[in-house]
Amino acid sequence: MSALTTIHETEGLDEYLEQIEQRLLDAVSCHPGLAAMVGTEALAAGGKRLRPLLVFLAASPDREPPHVAGVAVELVHMATLVHDDLIDRAGYRRGRASAWARFGPGAARAAGDYLFARAFAELAATGDKRAVSTLASACLSLARGEALQRAQTHDPETSVESYLERCALKTGKLFEAACLLGAGVTREEAGELAEFGLALGIAFQIADDILDCTGETIDTGKIAGTDLREGTPTLPLLLAAREDAVVHRALAGGSLDGALVRVAATGALDRSRHVALEYAERARECLNGEVHSAELEAMTYAVVERRT
Repeated sequence: MSALTTIHETEGLDEYLEQIEQRLLDAVSCHPGLAAMVGTEALAAGGKRLRPLLVFLAASPDREPPHVAGVAVELVHMATLVHDDLIDRAGYRRGRASAWARFGPGAARAAGDYLFARAFAELAATGDKRAVSTLASACLSLARGEALQRAQTHDPETSVESYLERCALKTGKLFEAACLLGAGVTREEAGELAEFGLALGIAFQIADDILDCTGETIDTGKIAGTDLREGTPTLPLLLAAREDAVVHRALAGGSLDGALVRVAATGALDRSRHVALEYAERARECLNGEVHSAELEAMTYAVVERRT
């Protein structure tokens, strides 16, 4: 039985995710116009909905299902994808033309802003100030992470520590926020649950960066080697650049010819996977008798086993 199968057998989860899809559509389409149209297209591209899933698994079954929190955190995630594709000039997202490629940069920028606004509108309507503060803090981390990535672009001398900091800011903090929103607690109150989300997000991002070097377009929805072409220093590229001058030059903005093949030849992919597994194990060690501990544990395997 796969890790994802274990997770999706959780009582009430399928109904929750169905509700999330409908509520996402309602949230995005409530103000008709260009931004809403572009946002709806981004929503139609689908996704794993891992962050709403985390919200559900972190919540007590004695409470109402946390639909609003799940919608809000996914809208933030969608907004970051739209903006990231615009910044990176990525032509495709999940096998479809990206928002900026199809509608233009102005429309994509507006749509990303709209999705951020809709996320906070949904959460603010609950009157839960602590939840709004939690999501706002995560968004601040996202912005800091994006700024750090801009500073690191085409820098093969980026340290592994700085890369991991970027993973924590750009990915881990939103995973952490999903756990906090689901549990209905602040970071100070959450204890190890917050650390679980952060470590899980870092493991997820490392696995994603490995897939960028190895994944088939039909599986990942994007062309392999995007990070290398854009000069984004990910863990496999940094480790390979330390050993291979061709990869080092390519990551610095030089010729890309043969560089992606040489990344694999250095063993950097296997070493990166080992680091992802370490973070997944670190996340498991943070579990402390939560109601859905088995499913949360399964998540730590699912994020590093995935092919998409």
